[in-house]
Amino acid sequence: MKRITIIGTGFAALSAAGKLRQLDRQATITVIGPRPELIYLPSLIWIPSGLRQASDLVIPLQRFFRKHDIHFHAGEATGLENGGRTVLTNNGPVHNDGLIIACGGRFIKKLPGIEHAITPCEGIAAAEKIRERVKALGSGTIALGFAGNPNEPTAMRGGPIFEFLFGLDTQLRREGRRDKIKLVFFNPMPNPGNRLGEKAVNRLLAEMKQRDIAMHLGHKLAGFEADRVKTEGGEIPADLIIFMPGLTGNAWFDNTDLPRSPGGLLKADACCLVEGRERIYAAGDAGSFPGPDWMPKQAHMADLQAAAAAENLLAELDGRPANKSFKAELLCVVDSLDAGMLIRRTEGGSQSLPPMGVMHRAKAFFESWYLRRYR
Repeated sequence: MKRITIIGTGFAALSAAGKLRQLDRQATITVIGPRPELIYLPSLIWIPSGLRQASDLVIPLQRFFRKHDIHFHAGEATGLENGGRTVLTNNGPVHNDGLIIACGGRFIKKLPGIEHAITPCEGIAAAEKIRERVKALGSGTIALGFAGNPNEPTAMRGGPIFEFLFGLDTQLRREGRRDKIKLVFFNPMPNPGNRLGEKAVNRLLAEMKQRDIAMHLGHKLAGFEADRVKTEGGEIPADLIIFMPGLTGNAWFDNTDLPRSPGGLLKADACCLVEGRERIYAAGDAGSFPGPDWMPKQAHMADLQAAAAAENLLAELDGRPANKSFKAELLCVVDSLDAGMLIRRTEGGSQSLPPMGVMHRAKAFFESWYLRRYR
């Protein structure tokens, strides 16, 4: 009987688990994670306004695991042994015949004073902290920005910052406080969000201008202080700083001999196989994959990679060709609480639509539809 281990409980990990069970009813599947729960990160943007509460976004996974006969090992990965056939955790070893690493990445926290900034996608506590800080702010400036991994530009997640930015603008206008609170968007690139496509970038920048959001673009970040963002092009006074740094690999990767990309992620091929390894695959933010320079780090891409990894791992275990690749596709709705801008990009081109109320409702519907499989 095949013993398959998956590290992680996020989008890539759960998509891989579901795909494995769909394709093989007999395999023994073990998922490793700190807690048997999924945090629906895309909806963190709605916590500051109260549109979502923590209880809406923390999804217990016991029912999903029981339904699909998946074992859960409570623990955090700390390393590998036996060529990857043993996963070391802080709660004992887990043995496998095949491994999918889908534990996500970690944010680079090297800029001086970064402790003064809130990184919203770190989880619910960060989004709740933004909510409370905004609630307590009578007047002043909120500065929001993102940056990439200097050694691997694709290892970044900037889309949520646009959503927090537009969402806060809408929220403050609803509350009658927007005239007292200035919003500033900062980014070291002159055309931030360029991976979304030229039309999308133009729409985003035009939306900022229309909403009277100040921009500080094209200046390398130097660090943060409690009341300011420091760049090589000047300082931005700020009462609240919301910042998404670039991504790199998890710390436990350092305790393995797995090949790494320049940015510190696991180096995988077009079939999600970790290079030079047998039956070790990567999916989602943990991996660095060949593809166009705009290929995103987002849940949709993680799902596509997870499905390919699961199919290829089973093929390798069965002695069949493991040649399933994944489609590079960027698909997102940049939400602003009452409307959303649909953006899609494939190797065939990019499309973007102006903000529409129906797209906000579609994003909320997708959340409900997606989570139905796990509730």
